[in-house]
Amino acid sequence: MVNYNKVVMIGCGFVGSATVFSLMESGLFTEIAMIDADMAKAEGEAMDISHGIPFAKQMRVYAGSYEDVRDAGIVIITAGANQKPDETRLDLIHKNVGIFKTIIPEIASRDFQGILLVVANPVDILTNVAQKLSGLPENRVIGSGTVLDTARLKYRLSQHLGVNSSAIHAFIIGEHGDSEVVAWNCANVSGVPLNEFCELRGHFQHDKSTREIAQDVKNSAYDIIQRKHATYYGVAMAVRSICEVIVRNDKSILPVSTRMHGEYGIDDVVLSMPCVVGRDGIETKVPIHLNEEEIRALHSSAEILKEMMDSEPLE
Repeated sequence: MVNYNKVVMIGCGFVGSATVFSLMESGLFTEIAMIDADMAKAEGEAMDISHGIPFAKQMRVYAGSYEDVRDAGIVIITAGANQKPDETRLDLIHKNVGIFKTIIPEIASRDFQGILLVVANPVDILTNVAQKLSGLPENRVIGSGTVLDTARLKYRLSQHLGVNSSAIHAFIIGEHGDSEVVAWNCANVSGVPLNEFCELRGHFQHDKSTREIAQDVKNSAYDIIQRKHATYYGVAMAVRSICEVIVRNDKSILPVSTRMHGEYGIDDVVLSMPCVVGRDGIETKVPIHLNEEEIRALHSSAEILKEMMDSEPLE
């Protein structure tokens, strides 16, 4: 039986530990198990985070094992090699596919019936790997995708326009990485097309502004890594948001990593597209209106991911 009050975190590095801390604060779960190749690391992080429980809601946070996967509502995988300065997410593929070849069979052997949420990078490639190795229905194997990239875009647009980010409706799609695509064609602020709203706020150089904002968003992770060697707070909040949508069965629309089946002429590639997400995982993809340039860019992003996936055999 699936227990949606229980989540398992596999990987207790910066991202995994920051995510568990955020989940502890949220009060979303009553049980959080932490698994790491370094058992002492998992124990130490669980102990440290547990000391915050008196300031939150009652729950149990502990170092666990793969046996904890059996009844978990959500299993999150952040385990993997860290991204280094000047290293792209795709540079991580060989190392992290190897790690997934040890993790995913452990999950699959436990008759896991919940949602598998992949966060480790390159997330689109590893979501693809997790789907293939686990044998789980693909709607139940989700990548965090461009949820964080989209949040960065909304934050940057909110600064540019001087409005609350909750009023901004926009998506980044494709790869979570260098070939990501901003879907400017369907972006709006409370229903007002983005360019029209920009002019309401005194901004008229649309092409220049969108290029600069897209570049800033794409380089965000690199800029942070250059300064502090890792990113973890933003992605922790993104993962928390995805977990909330799943546990509460919100049916929210999130740009998560999902397998394409002919949409926009793309087939058998995992990349980020807006999807309705709930307790059963991905329910359906949401078609958004892209212009010809955006469709071409999405195809290019898909081709990059396909080539990288093809270069890393799973046998």
